[in-house]
Amino acid sequence: MLQVSNICKSYGGQTLFDEGNFVVNPGERIGLVGRNGSGKSTLFKLILEEDPLDSGEITTTRGYKIGRLAQHLKFTEKTVLAEACLGLPEDRLHEEYRAEIILEGLGFSEEDRGRSPAEFSGGFQIRINLARLLLSEPNLLLLDEPTNYLDIVSARWLAGMLQDWPNELMIVTHDRAFMDSVTTHTMLIYRGNFKKISGSSIKLFETIAIEEEVYEKTRQNDEKKRKDMEKFINRFRAQAGRASMVQSRIKALGRMEQKDQLTTEDTLDFYFTTKPFNGKFLLEAEDISFGYDPSLQLIKDLTFSVGKNDRIGIIGKNGRGKSTLLKILAGELKPNTGTCNFSTNTSIAYFGQTNIDRLSENLTVEEEIAQANPDANYTRVRGICGTMMFSGSDALKKVKVLSGGERSRVLLGKISTVPSNLLLLDEPTNHLDMDSVDALKDALLDYDGGVIVVTHEESMLRALCTRLIVFQGDKPFVFEGDYDDFLSRVGWEDESFQTGTKKTSSKSINTEKQAFDKEVKNLEKQMSKLEAQQTTMEKQLIAASERGDSAQITELARSLTKIEKELEDILARLVSKS
Repeated sequence: MLQVSNICKSYGGQTLFDEGNFVVNPGERIGLVGRNGSGKSTLFKLILEEDPLDSGEITTTRGYKIGRLAQHLKFTEKTVLAEACLGLPEDRLHEEYRAEIILEGLGFSEEDRGRSPAEFSGGFQIRINLARLLLSEPNLLLLDEPTNYLDIVSARWLAGMLQDWPNELMIVTHDRAFMDSVTTHTMLIYRGNFKKISGSSIKLFETIAIEEEVYEKTRQNDEKKRKDMEKFINRFRAQAGRASMVQSRIKALGRMEQKDQLTTEDTLDFYFTTKPFNGKFLLEAEDISFGYDPSLQLIKDLTFSVGKNDRIGIIGKNGRGKSTLLKILAGELKPNTGTCNFSTNTSIAYFGQTNIDRLSENLTVEEEIAQANPDANYTRVRGICGTMMFSGSDALKKVKVLSGGERSRVLLGKISTVPSNLLLLDEPTNHLDMDSVDALKDALLDYDGGVIVVTHEESMLRALCTRLIVFQGDKPFVFEGDYDDFLSRVGWEDESFQTGTKKTSSKSINTEKQAFDKEVKNLEKQMSKLEAQQTTMEKQLIAASERGDSAQITELARSLTKIEKELEDILARLVSKS
């Protein structure tokens, strides 16, 4: 068990934690959420004693072992397998097979396991660190954005692994669906303290929204009472016959708690400027092939077209050519064979993984965004800075002092400045916080143009994509359908091999899908009915709070708890079918 008691921590003029408290109980898997800069990574450092507390204490039970995913680690062993095995406890050093299973799940082939760790890219080296950490089986496992370094297949494997994690876990990730699938609790860094509940991030934010609404209504009501009492006191203070009434109100006024108005946080508001397009296809790719080494083709004989409102996801394991395909479409690479034909009116906006490094270190945020479109006036540029959460003096920060997430927002701001009708996005959610990811999804759904996105996030695929380009097997192929269709009709090869999954016939799939759709529809009807009841009761609760009707507040709270439990049960059934 880990206990955090009255901790305080400030950097410069910013207070991150002000007498914050929480407990990690045995077996709890906690999703830690909060805006970028709210203190998530700092909390991990405080728990690991890498950073000193200003005050307060963090205590654990005797012999409690904490492990964190290291972003940088010096390797000492000659092979990946030997390096991973360093994580095995002393009494289990003979269990090399466990290291092999974990490395395979993280995407290392049998041949890879015999290679030197130094031969791998930074992302794969992080996976070696993750394998070593999982094998060490700490009492508390701290994971900071682990999926940033994984492909979609490895992320699915890790989710399954963490669902069965026997000890405590605290995870930071921008992928809401991934987090909610593996955690038992969610904790928000909230106004200098911590708000922790049993359940998903959605439930947590709904709970906070209700509490803040009740708080604000109560604050306004108290403020009105305060002003009324002050008017009475000022009016009758000099009248001897009403002295006792005046004194009574003065005492009551002194006992009243002064509630501060809640401050609001900046919200990211993506908007991509569109350029009109009246043709049928933005681009048509025919028989394109590419390999950095002509003898090793990453892309072979790939043909597809992109309509003006297509939403296409590019999926597959790392190193198979997903980002390379996007570079070809962006014109940064030329195919070895085949053609990419663009309409004369096609206008591309490209977000690449390496493009963040191309930002000019000595330019300000404002100057970088202005550079993207010289026709944009100062007011427009400042407006885009504001929507990217760089308001006021923050827009004058130089790029070199920005974090990875802030640089991602600058690049997305540059892209949004230029009118386009085809967005090419390579892992755009990396380094964004959860709220920013949600805002990006909404903007992409509203975008009046085509979108092609490389992503390992299943929630992004489900929310956005209706077609897929799949890097699997001998060569990539186009799949006409959404991600759930792909999982049911094709699936991932490695998962089929490991679980023995067999593919069903098209007729069987259609029958099962009809039954599935019917059941989901019924569950959604039940959920809508309960949510309507919940909304009505919440309004009644606010009214009861304003009246101070404690009996009705208790009754309504009990009813709301029952409804929330029913909603959780329905949501769990829906999630189990997703």
